[in-house]
Amino acid sequence: MTLARTFGTLITAVFIFGYLAGCGDQNQYEQGVSDTEIKIGNTTPYSGPASVYGVLGRAAAAYYDMINDSGGVNGRKINLISLDDGYSPPKTVEQIRKLVEEEQVLLLSGTVGTPTNSAVHEFINANQIPHIFILSGAAKWGDPQNFPWTMGWNLSYVSEAKIYAQYILKTKPDAKIAVLYQNDDYGKDYLHGLKLGLGDKAESMIIAEASYEVTDPTVDSQIISLKGSGADTLVNVSTAKFSAQAIRKVHDIGWRPLHILNNVSSSVGAVLKPAGLQKSIGLITANALKDPSDPQWEDFPDVQEYKSWMKKYYPKGDIADINNVAGYSVAWGTAKVLEQCGDDLSRANVMKQMASLKDIEAPMILPGIKWNTSADDFYLVESAQLMRFDGKQWVRFGEVIGD
Repeated sequence: MTLARTFGTLITAVFIFGYLAGCGDQNQYEQGVSDTEIKIGNTTPYSGPASVYGVLGRAAAAYYDMINDSGGVNGRKINLISLDDGYSPPKTVEQIRKLVEEEQVLLLSGTVGTPTNSAVHEFINANQIPHIFILSGAAKWGDPQNFPWTMGWNLSYVSEAKIYAQYILKTKPDAKIAVLYQNDDYGKDYLHGLKLGLGDKAESMIIAEASYEVTDPTVDSQIISLKGSGADTLVNVSTAKFSAQAIRKVHDIGWRPLHILNNVSSSVGAVLKPAGLQKSIGLITANALKDPSDPQWEDFPDVQEYKSWMKKYYPKGDIADINNVAGYSVAWGTAKVLEQCGDDLSRANVMKQMASLKDIEAPMILPGIKWNTSADDFYLVESAQLMRFDGKQWVRFGEVIGD
């Protein structure tokens, strides 16, 4: 009996040793990574009041399909899990927890919206999950000292608003400004940036402000009120649905202000067409992206590649919707960072690579705009160019400028 027990113990020990030795030969990765796959996640409003931005997630998914068909990133396929949050912060919290705790993604990339990302900002950083290429320009996404796991993609809303302030001061120094803004961090960032840009003239130049909630049915009453203030300049800080309403209402009530539209609502297909292209003539915005429907870019290799990608992988996409370009750009950037990680697919290395981008000329970005980041600079895009809508497309003017 003793001999048999001893023999059995020896066999068991040999088996366990062999198993552990075999495990030692395998690469060890953080959650969301294997020898063949990198699992990433995001939340996107595929439904709800901001559902027009659902194309951001669809475009990103289509880009990863192309990458995977080409062998993936360093031999690993990208598995994107994109969940609908309806642009509702409580739903975002639920979905992000699912991605982190149940799906166990390596990182989050391309999450959409300021209020939605704000709701999970602290949770994500407490759990040390890379939270990158956020599709929002809130200034808070560039705070490496307090939130070292979060980095945005858009030009910051504060910087964009400063660009508009510079333009107003230069071309209309006696402007009477009215501001329409969404009543959350997104809208307040723009308002803050506008006031910073106007400096000591802000108090006298801004004569009216009106906010709206994302649950409001329309902004018609706000537009009527702002017109009644006597303003001759309107800074329109609103998401797509409300931007289209505002553009249409401004025109229909016979108000003809200098109308500045924030770039998150500059899509010709998703915003200006519903508002009315003729009613949108003269709008001013600032952007950092090439419009693939603009003939001036048709011979550029990156635009040709974009159109080929859309034809093969995203045929239902609207070529006139600049949001598709944004989704494409975010996915390209994510793949670029993962490529730079090599086989060190730790979360710490993802953030190290994200904060080490040097003079990156990303596809579909305007000439003269490069991605540069560092451990102390988490702002990816820091300049843009002013554009005016001519009834068909946005026409660039002036130079590429920062704040």
